[in-house]
Amino acid sequence: MKLTLKETFFRGIWKENPVAYQVLGICSALAVTVQMKTAIVMGIALTVVTGMSNLIISMLRKKIPSTIRIIVELTVIASLVIVIDQVLQAFLYDISKQLSVFVGLIITNCIVLGRAEAFALANDPLPSLLDGLGNGLGYGLILVAVAFVRELLGAGKIVGFSVIPQSWMDAGYSHMGLMVLAPGAFFIIGLLVWLKNSLPGASREEKTAQ
Repeated sequence: MKLTLKETFFRGIWKENPVAYQVLGICSALAVTVQMKTAIVMGIALTVVTGMSNLIISMLRKKIPSTIRIIVELTVIASLVIVIDQVLQAFLYDISKQLSVFVGLIITNCIVLGRAEAFALANDPLPSLLDGLGNGLGYGLILVAVAFVRELLGAGKIVGFSVIPQSWMDAGYSHMGLMVLAPGAFFIIGLLVWLKNSLPGASREEKTAQ
């Protein structure tokens, strides 16, 4: 059944979220979610790359020989990532340093290449753009949710601003050191995957049965 443009866009955000449903992009989700600022920037960067790469590859799909399609897809994705990386270094240098190699690793992110292969090569430009943007936003949504919990519990901050009253600290409250480590992110992502797939109509088994 052919999806509407609205369904194409929103399924990547929730129903088929690339992290919570497809369990993709986990490595970067563990690494860049200590602070909300880096998570937001990483989510925006991947959304732009996924949307634009889908659009470009869809526009070229009838001219790309099947034997070199992966090379063409990687070339398009790598070019977009280089542009994004240069923009971050020019305007958000501190966050660019914090993200380190993870911006460059968008090139090999299975979400980006997966959407190009699974959707952009078989669909028109507009649906492909919406599919890429939806999946990128779905990825970014999980990153921000994980970063919110990690930064709040691990440092008592939200987007760099302290939110834990000093009276709590004086009363014995202490930050959870586990949250600033990769295992903390892993636990949060696991809980989000469980929560998402526990909701009615959201699990893999129910979808397969339908």
